[in-house]
Amino acid sequence: MMKQIYKQILTILAFVLPLLSGAGGLVVVPANGQGLNSTVITNPLTGIALNGFDPVTYFSEDAPIVGKSQYEVVWSGVPWHFASAANRDVFQRAPTIYAPQFGGHGSMGMARGFLSDADPSIYLVFKARLYLFYSAANREAFRLAPDAAASTGATYWPELLLLLTTK
Repeated sequence: MMKQIYKQILTILAFVLPLLSGAGGLVVVPANGQGLNSTVITNPLTGIALNGFDPVTYFSEDAPIVGKSQYEVVWSGVPWHFASAANRDVFQRAPTIYAPQFGGHGSMGMARGFLSDADPSIYLVFKARLYLFYSAANREAFRLAPDAAASTGATYWPELLLLLTTK
């Protein structure tokens, strides 16, 4: 029963929040045009992917590590920071392996057919792919049926990506 109520609340929020932005309410406008209107989510103040976390460390460490600007690479139109030159080089050889799925947009939102922001500190590595989530509750919902959520998200991603690139 509680899960159903939670889903209903999330669905209502998905419809209400965009309406608020047009009525002078909640408006999220990233500093350099990135964020939800980008194919890759970035920090709204710095414009850096993953809030500056090194994407390789999600796979190689117990927790992601903040990268350094001296090891910066621009990929997919946004800067990415790395903790070391070695991590930068690994990423450059295979960026799609280390970059978050769905451009870093919320994975459960994607599985439900809509774009949502995500917090790079709330993540899951599933089948050697990085998934980011808006909340810990979204991550837990993904964990209940990860194959289905990842597959459904992958089905919605091309259509939602097209919306992002045509704005």
